[in-house]
Amino acid sequence: MAWIYLLLAILFEVTGTTSMKLSEGFKNLGPSIAIFVCYGASIGFLTLAVREIEISVAYAVWCAVGIGLIAIIGIVWFQESANLWKLLSLGIIVIGVISLQLSDRAGG
Repeated sequence: MAWIYLLLAILFEVTGTTSMKLSEGFKNLGPSIAIFVCYGASIGFLTLAVREIEISVAYAVWCAVGIGLIAIIGIVWFQESANLWKLLSLGIIVIGVISLQLSDRAGG
């Protein structure tokens, strides 16, 4: 169940971050409210997740997956640039999270 909580935390965080862009600096009421609601829910679910998942792992996964999803949303939905350095940097983040997970399983 902890991993489901973590997935929900990630989805709410990504929705909250996307709402930041859509709020246009708090000019649009709906997305502005969504920022606070989604971030509150995200922190709530993350708190539930860390009851069973080590906080270092949970937070790293929360950050990395959130960064990856936001980058994809930025590139696809908001037509942000997708140059080689950006994509390589995102790949390094993913490798770091996978390495963190593997080191945990290996007793490292």
